[in-house]
Amino acid sequence: MFDRLREDVNAVRDRDPAARSFIEVMLLYPGVKAIRMHRRAHFFYEHGWLFLARWISQRAARKTGIEIHPGAKIGRRLVIDHGTGIVIGETTEIGDDVLIYQGVTLGGTGKDTGKRHPTIGNNVMISAGAKVLGPFKIGDNSRVAAGAVVLEEVPPNSTVVGVPARVVRQNGKKVNCSESLDQIHIPDPVKNKMECLEKRIRELEKLAGVEEEGETADEDI
Repeated sequence: MFDRLREDVNAVRDRDPAARSFIEVMLLYPGVKAIRMHRRAHFFYEHGWLFLARWISQRAARKTGIEIHPGAKIGRRLVIDHGTGIVIGETTEIGDDVLIYQGVTLGGTGKDTGKRHPTIGNNVMISAGAKVLGPFKIGDNSRVAAGAVVLEEVPPNSTVVGVPARVVRQNGKKVNCSESLDQIHIPDPVKNKMECLEKRIRELEKLAGVEEEGETADEDI
């Protein structure tokens, strides 16, 4: 247990430049506290103490703003940065060395039974506000951009953006995308749609203008 705690704290220190000391991270970081309490809740869940497991998880949610169902399976060195508003469903599985930012939901769609929530591979980053919904896998070493809504499986070594999310980079190469792939310059699907509509309107206006000129020429003849 203490080895796992040491790993969790050191993982935060490696990834968060604002982390100043081991004690600070262990005692004051809500993500570390939520993971620590989840490991206890999951132990009781696995041994059939479902009420106690749920009580611990709900207490953790009140203390940290991070709701992790006690049935969720979490690997080693998970880092939850900030963490407010994170929801992780019962059948979620998270691999090792995963980074999750605030506002993320690892949930279901309400259409599935049994395995209802996603499986997150190793070394995956899920950015702020992203939603991953359904019983599919996010492949190893993948990135989910801020605000993305992922509704289908993501191959390994991929970056996905948008609503619904689409793959824009895989194995280090762009996939039908000319935009930068950092967390700031993320394509806006609404803006893109409006630009397409405006382009279509201009084309129709030009076509209408040509037709009017043709009718005027006919009248002159």
